[in-house]
Amino acid sequence: MKNTLKLGFLAAALVSTFSAWADPAIIFDMGGKFDKSFNQSAYEGMERWKKETGKPYLEFEVANETQREQAIRRMAERGASPIIGISFSQASAMAKVSKEFPKLQFAIIDDVVEAPNVQSVVFKEHEGSFLVGMLAAEASKTGKVGFVGGMDIPLIRKFQCGYEQGAKYANPKVETFANMTGTTGAAWNDPGRGGELTKSQFAKGADVVFAAAGGTGIGVYQAAKDAGKLAIGVDSNQNYVQPGTMLSSMVKRVDVAVYNILKNYKAGVTSLGLKEDGVGYSMDEFNAKLVTPEMKKKVDAAKADIVSGKIKVVDYMTANACK
Repeated sequence: MKNTLKLGFLAAALVSTFSAWADPAIIFDMGGKFDKSFNQSAYEGMERWKKETGKPYLEFEVANETQREQAIRRMAERGASPIIGISFSQASAMAKVSKEFPKLQFAIIDDVVEAPNVQSVVFKEHEGSFLVGMLAAEASKTGKVGFVGGMDIPLIRKFQCGYEQGAKYANPKVETFANMTGTTGAAWNDPGRGGELTKSQFAKGADVVFAAAGGTGIGVYQAAKDAGKLAIGVDSNQNYVQPGTMLSSMVKRVDVAVYNILKNYKAGVTSLGLKEDGVGYSMDEFNAKLVTPEMKKKVDAAKADIVSGKIKVVDYMTANACK
């Protein structure tokens, strides 16, 4: 009996030690970790953690939709913890695998998986998009601005809705155009199509276009550069991509979210907005001449009003606005 108890305690200790020593893992989604946008921001968060701790991590880049569940399960079989899935597209796979490995920790960015061993991180993209919508309307000389989304899903409509609200807040008479790149995961990595949609919006009179399309956005920014018009980046600070024609970027701090998961894992739902510095707009040497002090003052005032609750930005996911 005593030997059995000792073995039980030893097994429990080994499990505990294994969990403490386990390497974390990250599953990048379509577009790859160097998409200069969403995935890359997550990669930068992992690298920051690695640099600070000196510890390694496992990684996998999803090339097609069938790989998601397999990648998460293989990481779990290796004992990785936490396992971080980048993108709402991994939600169903993570829900399934996390249930099979209840002693491991999992986390997902951009969706909610209700499980006792999953941390879900979502963002208030509509709040950050509101601010760049204001910038677009303020910078526009034609009173017409555009939006190019990636995959046509509610999350991207959430960006669009916030952007349109911000543009109309700055200029009630503004006209907005919007196009989605596609309905499959390929829509995140189609710069050619992004450029075509942007040119069509320019042809209608738009002179500022916001891209919320992952790697597809690179084509939007190039089209703006070629036409001498303005573009707005997304997720990461993309002002450097086409210096001089990038008005700003709607920054979504996926890097901070990933870093915080690794430093202080907490199962449950975490929601990051302007108040939490989870979203915002970027200013640096690349767009300093494009955003006037007056424009910045107006946008920062609106930001403060959103944080205080004075301005209510409607969330496409929970309301009928923009639908």
